[in-house]
Amino acid sequence: MIWLRSLLFAGAFYLLSALVAVGLSPMLLGPREPLMAVLRAWSRMVTWLLRVICNVRVEVRGLENLPAGPAVIAPKHQCMFDIFGSLGFLPDGCFVLKKELLGIPFFGWWALRTGMIVVDREGHSTALRKLVTDARNRLGETRQLVIFPEGTRREPGEAGVYKPGIAALYRELNLPVVPLALNTGVHWAPRGITMRPGVIVFEFLPAIPPGLKRAEFMRELEARIEPACQRLLEAGL
Repeated sequence: MIWLRSLLFAGAFYLLSALVAVGLSPMLLGPREPLMAVLRAWSRMVTWLLRVICNVRVEVRGLENLPAGPAVIAPKHQCMFDIFGSLGFLPDGCFVLKKELLGIPFFGWWALRTGMIVVDREGHSTALRKLVTDARNRLGETRQLVIFPEGTRREPGEAGVYKPGIAALYRELNLPVVPLALNTGVHWAPRGITMRPGVIVFEFLPAIPPGLKRAEFMRELEARIEPACQRLLEAGL
C-alpha cells in the first residue's frame, strides 16, 4: 500500500505544484508579499495531502525558541520537504538555495521573485561575500533566513560536513542561530517518491547566542543538531 499511496501523492503533488507555479505565474509581475502568501498556502496544501493520502502528519515543536523578528535558522537537511514544509509555518522564510535550482522551470522564477538567496557553490570567497550581503538585505525585511549547514541532503542518521556558509553568517550578522532538528527523511524519501506513514517532526532548538569563535560555534551547532535528530529517529515516530 505504501507504493500506491506514494504514487497517488506524487501525482497530486506535481499537479498541485504545476497549477500553482504555472497557473498563478502572472502574479510574478507583482509584489513579493502576495507571492509568499501563495507559497505558504501551497505548503499547507501539500502538508494536507501528505496526511490524507499517505497518513503522514506534521508536528512543529519548540516555536518558543524562534525569535519574533529576523532570525537565522540552521536545519538538518534530509529531503525536499525540509523546504516545502517549512514555508507553511515560518512567517516569512528566506531560503539559501544553490544556483542549479534556478534551472527548474517556473520554480526558479518563483525563487527569484520571492527574494530567496541564490548561491554559486563554485564561487568560494566571492559567493560567501555575496551570501552575507544578500542575507543582510533580507534580514532588513524582518525575514527568517534559512540555511542548511551541510549544504546538501543526507540520509536519516547520516552526519555530514558542516560548510563555511553558516559560520560566515553567524560571524558577520552577529545574530543568534536557531538549530532545527527534523526526521523528514524517514517519511519523505531523500530521493524518489516513497512516503512512509508516521509523524514528521520539525523541532526548533534553543538558539546559539552570538559571540562564539568560529570553531566553537561549529562544534556547538553540530552538537545540538545531530543528537536531537538522532533522538527523533530513535523515537520511531
